[in-house]
Amino acid sequence: MRLFGIGAALGVAVGGLFAFIFDPASGRRRRHTAIGRTAAKLRRGRRRTARAGRFVGAEAYGRTQRLIHLRETPKDFDDVTLARKVETEIFRDDDVPKGQILVNAQEGVVQLRGEVPDLQMLEAIVAKAADVQGVRDVENLLHLPGVPASMHQ
Repeated sequence: MRLFGIGAALGVAVGGLFAFIFDPASGRRRRHTAIGRTAAKLRRGRRRTARAGRFVGAEAYGRTQRLIHLRETPKDFDDVTLARKVETEIFRDDDVPKGQILVNAQEGVVQLRGEVPDLQMLEAIVAKAADVQGVRDVENLLHLPGVPASMHQ
């Protein structure tokens, strides 16, 4: 008895759908609207899938590049390039007095000359310069205000 009720309800639903779609007065418009909406959903789904695929591909590429470049390969810089790399590192901080510090490099040895406002900044600048790839040694000729500058040896 119950099976008959489900079958009858299903038959009524399918019959109503057919009557709705194949109605002589408005059925053609309804069919074309349904086809257009279905096609639009398929196009949107295809675009979303393509976008997701590009995103996954870009993420995978980025992760592989990060793994490849975790460790920078050693490079041999000329003196001018090395001095500019050191300047780039030490002058990143806005507090560092850019016009008061000179950076020279000779055969991998970086010389820092000038005046800095406090001891912590002096130590930070020397540490940053020593961390630059290609720097063999740092000759610190920096001094604090009121303290005479040390001389090159």
